[in-house]
Amino acid sequence: MPDSESSILQGTLDLMVLKTLEHLGPLHGYGIALRIEQVGERALIVNQGTVYLCLVRLVQKKWIKAEWGVSDNNRKAKFYALTKAGRKQLQAETANWERIAGVMGRLLHPRTGS
Repeated sequence: MPDSESSILQGTLDLMVLKTLEHLGPLHGYGIALRIEQVGERALIVNQGTVYLCLVRLVQKKWIKAEWGVSDNNRKAKFYALTKAGRKQLQAETANWERIAGVMGRLLHPRTGS
């Protein structure tokens, strides 16, 4: 896969993870992946390995933090939460995505007479 495609997909997953954590609060990786699939009505299948690589990257960027805790099924799990820097990044990523989505909408559905 070319780098440009990889960057778009990576950035999109980053945004989905950040938004999920903003909406639901601290979650473990499996819970994040499951939520993204649920919201996407199963149209998007999220690879667990890809989600964990994304989580590691977001921790390194200090957009999220990780703490060990106990999951609903009483297992030890790492829970991820949005940081202040992550909230700021989420705002920037959201604005950028909305701008790109607007352009794509205009390209896919051009007004007649333009």
